[in-house]
Amino acid sequence: MRAGERAYQALRADIVEWRLLPGQVLGEVELSERLGISRTPVREALSRLTADGLTEPHNGRGVVVATISADDVRSLYEFRDSLDCRAAELAARRGDPEVFRGLAEELLHAVEGLNNDHDPDHVSYYELVQRMDAAIDEAAANPFLRQAQAGVRLHLARVRKLSKSDPRRLASAAVEHQRIAQAIADGDPALAIATTRVHLSNALQHALNTKELAPVRSAAS
Repeated sequence: MRAGERAYQALRADIVEWRLLPGQVLGEVELSERLGISRTPVREALSRLTADGLTEPHNGRGVVVATISADDVRSLYEFRDSLDCRAAELAARRGDPEVFRGLAEELLHAVEGLNNDHDPDHVSYYELVQRMDAAIDEAAANPFLRQAQAGVRLHLARVRKLSKSDPRRLASAAVEHQRIAQAIADGDPALAIATTRVHLSNALQHALNTKELAPVRSAAS
């Protein structure tokens, strides 16, 4: 793997996992020393992160980790409604029922684990959600939809991590995911859309109550 790609993946993970916080300055010299590479691949990685919307220019020089505002979250979920509901509908029409029955069963067990807090970092739950996303993508069998989802999920991963300190919300989300998986397994497109929309509404409301979000931008900004 090239140095620029390694730097990009490492920094992207740090931003998504909130090890690098919104507004934090990302200096080329400091990053090159920390990553053990030259400044050129660091500059390349920062350029890609800015194209992704994960970093933004800072005072005309250098970059900072991009903030996430309530406006950003609302816009993200408006787009998710179109993408996720359509993907769930297509998965219900085209997917393998056994795959989604298995996911529904796993999600029931995940609810128990989240309620008992056996996994404080909730690693296994996030991995399960990623597998469900991948299963829906595969079942929907639409490469253009999959491409659009990839960009949205990069930002969604940051927002999801804000729920990390609230196991009760995660347990509720697991129930919601289980109902989506079951609707897809049952081959019910209308119910797959409805359960997805309920999940998105609840997730949005929870995200908007998160104190880490930046203030809402004014109309003049």
